[in-house]
Amino acid sequence: MLPAAGLVAALALTGVSPSVLQAAAHVEIAVIDTGADLSVPAIAAHRTAGYDVRTKTTGVADRNGHGTFVTSIAAEYSGDARLLVIKAGSSSGAFTDDLESKAIHYAIAHGARVINLSIGGPDTSRTERAAIRFAVAHGALVVTAAGNDYQMGNPVEYPAALVSGTGLVVAASDDGTRAPFSGTRSRVSLAAPGVDVHGALRGGRYGRASGTSFSAAEVSGAAALVWAADPSLTAQQVARLLEQTASGHGTWNRDLGWGVVDVAAAVARAQTVAAD
Repeated sequence: MLPAAGLVAALALTGVSPSVLQAAAHVEIAVIDTGADLSVPAIAAHRTAGYDVRTKTTGVADRNGHGTFVTSIAAEYSGDARLLVIKAGSSSGAFTDDLESKAIHYAIAHGARVINLSIGGPDTSRTERAAIRFAVAHGALVVTAAGNDYQMGNPVEYPAALVSGTGLVVAASDDGTRAPFSGTRSRVSLAAPGVDVHGALRGGRYGRASGTSFSAAEVSGAAALVWAADPSLTAQQVARLLEQTASGHGTWNRDLGWGVVDVAAAVARAQTVAAD
């Protein structure tokens, strides 16, 4: 029997062919977070590599838990995609722009095509802006969380606000509508389920959590599958395919962007483009 996270992912990936799931092995997702428990079966199955930008070692033990949860979701939603876990956050979950930048540069140097940034805050810096530009210039798709502070003033979130138009800003949906906490000020690209999401906890257990962090990880997995369906696509083309096939049917709104992601539809569109 699949663990809870696997059951959710299996439902989400219905309609994606086994050949595409397997082809995702040629796509690498970098998860820049608080590290991860690499012994979690769903994570270990992806030939996962790790790197801590602070210690410059391969140890990425996660004393916070956020990174493990995010990584497990990216793993479940991305077929056989390779995972690169880059630890840049502290045990409290705090990040600095300098460490985020170093993590992004490491991800690019080690072949990441998708960079998942399930992090955010109200401020940015020249360092962070330069790192995002570097990733985009090197052909990576940067996927960010829209933030969870709608009910606390709905501030603009960074790095989300930096990727609008080049990467993807992901909101959290709940039964097809915006989750009450999901921020809207950073020009949302699209949404993914973000309420009571199943994911891995440290120590191999599974649990539930809510947040745009987890929605972003689902979209990162979807992006890897779109790239698996057509490796010739650019990052911007992958982003646009995911947006065009989302539930909004070509109509953008502030809450959900172009709508809730439809993985099977995006992959099918990518395969059609590849056949043309």
